[in-house]
Amino acid sequence: MTQSRLFFSADKAEAERIYNILEREFEEDGFPLAITEIDEDRQIFEVSVYTEDGVTELAARIDTLVGADRFESEELPDIDWVTHSLEGLKPVRAGRFFVHGSHDRDKIENDDIAIEIDAGLAFGTGHHGTTAGCLEMIEEIVHGEHPTNALDLGTGSAVLAIAIAKLAPIPVLATDIDPVAITVAAENALKNGVGEHVITATAEGFDHPVFRSYTPFDLIVANILANPLMELAPALKSHLASNGSIVLSGILDSQHDAVLAAYQAQGLTHQKTLHREGWVTIHLK
Repeated sequence: MTQSRLFFSADKAEAERIYNILEREFEEDGFPLAITEIDEDRQIFEVSVYTEDGVTELAARIDTLVGADRFESEELPDIDWVTHSLEGLKPVRAGRFFVHGSHDRDKIENDDIAIEIDAGLAFGTGHHGTTAGCLEMIEEIVHGEHPTNALDLGTGSAVLAIAIAKLAPIPVLATDIDPVAITVAAENALKNGVGEHVITATAEGFDHPVFRSYTPFDLIVANILANPLMELAPALKSHLASNGSIVLSGILDSQHDAVLAAYQAQGLTHQKTLHREGWVTIHLK
């Protein structure tokens, strides 16, 4: 089947704005997205959307979202795009964490806490501002508070659960509603040498019996979306240990105050907010 690419170039701020619009719109559609720098001197970035069919319909949908006729289209040659995309996926540093694909193992430095995550079927390669923000916050909290157990709710690729387990040899429960994500998460935990500490389970909400074995949690990390996070505020509070910490992300700058208010209504106290690429990561106790 023919693959096509719709693409648009602009300065960094505009390209990131368009990318964020498309990322939110296509979250459930599964269209691969990319943002790459194509002119370093002029700081020009290109946003791409990939599809295997329906390019005309997709182009019309994008035009409605971001303005008519801003995206061009091209057919792509028949090559292994998974390999091609991995080659262009640059490693990410967040605090001491170095999140990389298998093709960048040679770039690990002596003081790095390396996490190997290849792009695949589950969210979380470290490249998104929400994931990177969580990694920075996790490092600060684990070193400062020394939790004895943790929960990564909506784990995706398990990058955050792996990060916690790399910092401290404690049980980390990693749950997701998607069984495919849980399979990927378990494989990634094993690949990163923390399989004995990361416990994975397919679970929606807190009704799964696995929670009874680990609640309450000293540290809860939830990188999901703003609306589900607000709905989950009472449940997260009820599963948090006394003096425990919650890290929330998947939240746009514009959603920060509403999410914070939902958790302050549960008696939690705001500790810190990190801003990154239009997204926020919130620490509460």
